[in-house]
Amino acid sequence: MSVNTFAVAAQSADLLFPLRILLKETQYELARLLRSRAYSLSVIGFPIMFYLIFGLANRGKPAALYLIAGYTCMGVVSACLFGIGLVLAMERAQGWLDLKRASPMPRFAYIGAKMVSSAAFGLIIATLLILLGTTLGGITVSATQAAALAGVAIAGSIPFAAMGFLIAYLIPPNAGPGIINLIYLPLSFASGFWMPVSMLPHWLQAVAPALPSYHLAQIAFASVGLAPAAGMALHWAVLGGFTLLMLVAAWITFLRSEAQA
Repeated sequence: MSVNTFAVAAQSADLLFPLRILLKETQYELARLLRSRAYSLSVIGFPIMFYLIFGLANRGKPAALYLIAGYTCMGVVSACLFGIGLVLAMERAQGWLDLKRASPMPRFAYIGAKMVSSAAFGLIIATLLILLGTTLGGITVSATQAAALAGVAIAGSIPFAAMGFLIAYLIPPNAGPGIINLIYLPLSFASGFWMPVSMLPHWLQAVAPALPSYHLAQIAFASVGLAPAAGMALHWAVLGGFTLLMLVAAWITFLRSEAQA
């Protein structure tokens, strides 16, 4: 072999090395979260439990399909805020984040693993809810609708993962669960995850469109045919702008914490 051949092979190996690190870190992160009963049982268990209570009570009705989309969104938001916001805050307080930064591991691998893990939990929740709805809920979900809702669960995790990164640098770890619940539960209720926004008090109906979770819900409802497809570009644009805002705010907060360290 020529020297150029070895050079190309070495360059390819260098390009694949960060990807291998990301995959390995994601594997460990997923295993850790799945083994954490407090996290996995709450993030996956609550949407499933609520669907068994309220979804099956509306067996065969449009509400059973509505709750699949709504509880998928609830699971996505929960996975991101608790899986990133709370976990990262705890790791920062324990000094684990400092150890990660001192290691030769690429920084994007640590962040990317948490984002991929949150998206994976959202996908798991969507899949389980669809299976429950089609087997016990008496509704029909086409393959196209199932794929669309799964895509919403994955893509929808990005803005709330960014929100989780910001929260991680703002909240004290010991008060994290309470503070995140104060954010997560009102967002879920006011965004129509539990019931249509039109059934909420008038002042909440006026507030809902300003919430990023409302736009995620509208996209999810449209994916299963419960909302008009028109206007989806606006909902995606709002989520994109929210993601950018959260990332910028998280980066500024991170730099300030570094300067104070």
